[in-house]
Amino acid sequence: MTDRAVCVVRAGALTTVQDLGRPGHAHLGVPRSGALDPGAVRLVNRLLGDPPWSAVLETTLTGCAVRPRRAVTVVVGGAPCPVRVDRRPAAWGAPVRVGAGQLLDVGAPVRGLRSYVGFGGGIAVEPVLGSRSTDLLSGLGPAPLADGAVLPLGPAAPAVPPGADAPPWPGPPETLVLRVRLGPRDRWFTGAALGALATRVWRVSPASNRIGLRTEGPVLERAVPGELPSEGMPLGAVQVPPDGRPVVFLADHPTTGGYPVVAVVREEDLAAAAQAVPGTPVRFVPCR
Repeated sequence: MTDRAVCVVRAGALTTVQDLGRPGHAHLGVPRSGALDPGAVRLVNRLLGDPPWSAVLETTLTGCAVRPRRAVTVVVGGAPCPVRVDRRPAAWGAPVRVGAGQLLDVGAPVRGLRSYVGFGGGIAVEPVLGSRSTDLLSGLGPAPLADGAVLPLGPAAPAVPPGADAPPWPGPPETLVLRVRLGPRDRWFTGAALGALATRVWRVSPASNRIGLRTEGPVLERAVPGELPSEGMPLGAVQVPPDGRPVVFLADHPTTGGYPVVAVVREEDLAAAAQAVPGTPVRFVPCR
């Protein structure tokens, strides 16, 4: 067949279709979702000459492998990883032409956690509430990739724009530094806990996912016992569950929750959280 589509040969560990998400639906209980590293998605699409909101594949830990049914231009960005076309090395972070029937193999990241695979024309699965993103919490959007799945592609751009072949790719963080604004429930914690939040070091837990970055390390002591009625949770909320270890809410987070939020991370710092592998040191820096 010669239609514009790619066939999934190796789905990898939790590879999903993602774009820039579906903001504006929290009042319906629908989180924003979308790529955890939106800057990487914009760079991938820029290199392809596609609109920044075009859908791509977000891989986690092990990469993926696909065969296009028709020749297509591909860019792999985000976390640095080996890229091969029919077992031959190909460029990471730059446009690569993949012929019809050739195997594009995106390997495990050598640094960072999530790589992004963009195709000329974008992945053209049916949008839901204006987005093609997979939302793992609510189940909206396409299912995570499975071996044998076929993903349609949109029309390719006429040509890759000149001068877009060397964008600055941010490196994965050695230490994840998250700037936070205290509140709204910081008074539910002791002064010692707030001091610890500003000075102590946590580590990224292996239990982290697209819903939240979980941490291992110091316990934040509560000054006010009990639970809250459920209230709205923004992207980047630092919620503290009963074990006292902060959880940073990411793209697929619930829109409400009953544990106190001690602080909220600046949104521009969350892309680095997408690339922080388990064990990465985490520091919270209070700011205004």
